[in-house]
Amino acid sequence: MRVFITGGGGFLGRHLRTALTLAGHSVVAPNSRECDLLRDGALYPWNHERFDRIFHLAAWTQAGDFCLRHPGEQWVRNQRLNTGLLAWWAEQQPQAKLVSIGTSCAYSPELPLTEEHYLDGQPIESLYTYAMTKRMMLIGQRSLAKQYGLKHLTLIPSTLYGPGYHADGRQLHFIFDLIRKILLGGQEGEPVVLWGDGHQRRELIHVADFVRTALQLADTVDNEIVNLGSGAEHSIRDFAALICAEAGYDPAAIQYDTSKYVGARSKCLSIEKLRRLLPEFSPMPLAQGLPPVITWVRDTLLKKSA
Repeated sequence: MRVFITGGGGFLGRHLRTALTLAGHSVVAPNSRECDLLRDGALYPWNHERFDRIFHLAAWTQAGDFCLRHPGEQWVRNQRLNTGLLAWWAEQQPQAKLVSIGTSCAYSPELPLTEEHYLDGQPIESLYTYAMTKRMMLIGQRSLAKQYGLKHLTLIPSTLYGPGYHADGRQLHFIFDLIRKILLGGQEGEPVVLWGDGHQRRELIHVADFVRTALQLADTVDNEIVNLGSGAEHSIRDFAALICAEAGYDPAAIQYDTSKYVGARSKCLSIEKLRRLLPEFSPMPLAQGLPPVITWVRDTLLKKSA
């Protein structure tokens, strides 16, 4: 199978590319320098190649308060890269199945986080622009599929974690930031200050679980939207306690800054649909997946910043 991946240089893109290559597939996965989707004609070099599957992972966003600071840019940039990809799919690669990545931010906090509510209600204000560009991506897929008979799939991930996260100075997703701060507290004696009161809750899924399950769904499910998470959430204090045990840091010494931005108070995706589609789905336990990530942060991110 021939596969094209946008965002191939990102965290998920690198893991997906490795898994597909090891499975014997031919993969084209340009990074943003090799294929800038904000530029007209960025995908033209691949017009005459025939792909069986397109994974659209590229997005202009970061963790933390990035969405608060760049709402206008997020609308323009994400709409441009999404629309360009959709047009290329319909015009040049109609035989390919398009698998795109949505966002849990698109769900309204007032409604159940189930797939039938993905387009309902209002996303939280701080993430509204990014969330709406992802909703528009789904509408685009459905519209083109309806007119041209194309096949697609949208996967909604909870927060991904695993070794090999970005080491380029961008804002870190919460779990990597927690690990970094607590490791520095244990090694350097720096004060550990976490945003919020620590009772906000989050869900994680290991990137290896996400990739494996995404490939299974891509083979078997057409024209659907599917949540892909672990089905369990934990408080920031729970995550911190696990990390402290590995890092040798006293969790009672952690300070919590309630003046800082924390986003949604709780965000755990319903995975009932996923379990119906893949009854054998069994995500990696946090106690198994987290220690190698702590080791990676210690050996990679901290050494890089030293």
